[in-house]
Amino acid sequence: QVQLVESGGGLVQPGGSLRLSCAASGSIISIYRTGWYRQVPGKQRDLVAQITSGGITYYADSVKGRFTISRDNAENTVYLQMNSLKPEDTAVYYCNCYASGREYWGQGTQVTVSS
Repeated sequence: QVQLVESGGGLVQPGGSLRLSCAASGSIISIYRTGWYRQVPGKQRDLVAQITSGGITYYADSVKGRFTISRDNAENTVYLQMNSLKPEDTAVYYCNCYASGREYWGQGTQVTVSS
């Protein structure tokens, strides 16, 4: 079992920055990859960025060059640094991990980009 807790969401103006955190606990050693998804009402949940246990990263085209995913193994935390935020980045952001053949999700954190 893995538990994920997100933090760091909030309201920011266009062009601003936020850093999301995803703290993992439980069977951490079994985690193969951790990612951030986002979802707006009425639409599917989309993958934004992902990092594997080997450090391989993936970014959706819409966030390349603006978002950076990283991890602190000592703190069992994965971060999503979001720069140059746009109104279309507004969504609930969810942390996800894949461990021992199962998907785990955090509770989500709201990010709102508005002036």
